[in-house]
Amino acid sequence: MKRILFVCLGNICRSPTAEGVMRQLSREGNIDELHIDSAGTGNWHIGSSPDRRAMLAARRHGIDISPLKARQVTRADLEHFDLVIAMDRNNRHDLLQMADHHQRHKVRLLLDYSPTYREQDVPDPYYGGEHGFDIALDMIEDACRHLLKTLAGQ
Repeated sequence: MKRILFVCLGNICRSPTAEGVMRQLSREGNIDELHIDSAGTGNWHIGSSPDRRAMLAARRHGIDISPLKARQVTRADLEHFDLVIAMDRNNRHDLLQMADHHQRHKVRLLLDYSPTYREQDVPDPYYGGEHGFDIALDMIEDACRHLLKTLAGQ
């Protein structure tokens, strides 16, 4: 069983979208050996549902993220998960600050798995319009597809 944690700032936009996308892709590919979760580096939205705009963008792709609830990443997560995947460099930096030396190799950027968006951040759509949520979802979906291919090759 491979355990993957997606992390953004508040766990209401990008990381729950990534969790939903990865779960959907896993179902489509009949891949049962993944445990997928998401969390935020900040604590502002603990217990909240994903942003309405994120839920709408996901729904347009046939993905329901409405049951997810925001939570904050913990040091125990860094021990428990095999991969801790940040949506941007700021969140990766925060995760690396939390991580013990032996956990740092687990912390990655999501778009490092994307040949299209490599070495970029998934932009935080929270302060923008609905279009930003579609852009973020497209980037996340591309990277998650390639992440699954990478995991299948291991």
